[in-house]
Amino acid sequence: MARVYNFSAGPSMLPESVLVKAASEMLDYNGCGQSVMEMSHRSSEYQAIIDGAEALLREVMGIPDNYKVLFLQGGASTQFAMVPLNLMNGSGKADYVITGQWATKAYNEAARYGQAKAVASSKDKTFSYIPKLDPSTFTPDADYFHICMNNTIYGTVYHQLPDTGKVPLVADISSCVLSQPIDVSKFGLLYAGAQKNMAPAGLTVVIVREDLLGHARETTPTMLNYVTHSENGSMFNTPPTYAIYICKLVLEWLRDEIGGLQEMEKINQKKASLLYQFLDQSKLFHGTVVPEDRSLMNIPFVTGDENLDKEFVNAAKQAGFVNLKGHRSVGGMRASIYNAMPVEGVEKLVDFMSKFEAAH
Repeated sequence: MARVYNFSAGPSMLPESVLVKAASEMLDYNGCGQSVMEMSHRSSEYQAIIDGAEALLREVMGIPDNYKVLFLQGGASTQFAMVPLNLMNGSGKADYVITGQWATKAYNEAARYGQAKAVASSKDKTFSYIPKLDPSTFTPDADYFHICMNNTIYGTVYHQLPDTGKVPLVADISSCVLSQPIDVSKFGLLYAGAQKNMAPAGLTVVIVREDLLGHARETTPTMLNYVTHSENGSMFNTPPTYAIYICKLVLEWLRDEIGGLQEMEKINQKKASLLYQFLDQSKLFHGTVVPEDRSLMNIPFVTGDENLDKEFVNAAKQAGFVNLKGHRSVGGMRASIYNAMPVEGVEKLVDFMSKFEAAH
């Protein structure tokens, strides 16, 4: 069977060369006679893999030396609790911007541990825009300020970061990590589920400034304390070993085949422009996000007719374009065009959409 173009919001496509390399090493990694899946995480062979993954992530993202990189489990959803448990212990206050389902869940979780304040929301228009922020409404003594940088379900992204002054900026970057350069030094903490742009499901990456460590409340479970993992090189327990190995291969692909994040951004901009330009001139399809807040990664669109949306999704699947059904809270369609989606995939999707429009 030929491979399809997978527009899933996650788990998503992986680079084909990464899959080929992983397949070639499945039975015997680097001459050691075993698969990485079978390898002891305490072995020297595996230590080299996890050390290599961290070094590559630091190189590709330009992570400063005063930040720790943690390879964890539990998805971004576990970070909704880990962040307040570890950081919300000065004033006991934190600011949140509500831009979608995941930002809402993060806010609700934080409210269990302290005074979480929603400083702005775009819920009034189904999260189709990033709300304008008024710094005078920010909590001056907040322990941190939280945003979801790219909103997977709704297709919005922050093109400009909020100026939070001395308050550490915390961001969920699950669906935009590694898609373009990011100035890590502007954040106190970044976290990302890896299953969109980094690796298979099961790995969560946290990048945290060192001065924010060591402030967890006494009742924080051992496994939810960042210090537990920073002091043990992400090896306090068995880490998601195979996902970290694939992450290392993806980072090698980004550096060696793509040429780094600046080149990756150019490719992602080209893909997004192809689809947005078609949507803007189409008489059948239209995007759901205000143009100034459009994501490079997730592009929701509709026809305005639910039955026609369903017909399109089914026809697209038959043509080899899968996982285009939109999230139930938005409806319609959504094309997630993460790093591994080739330009050709978007070109062929636009051609298919054009033909579908002509027939309807």
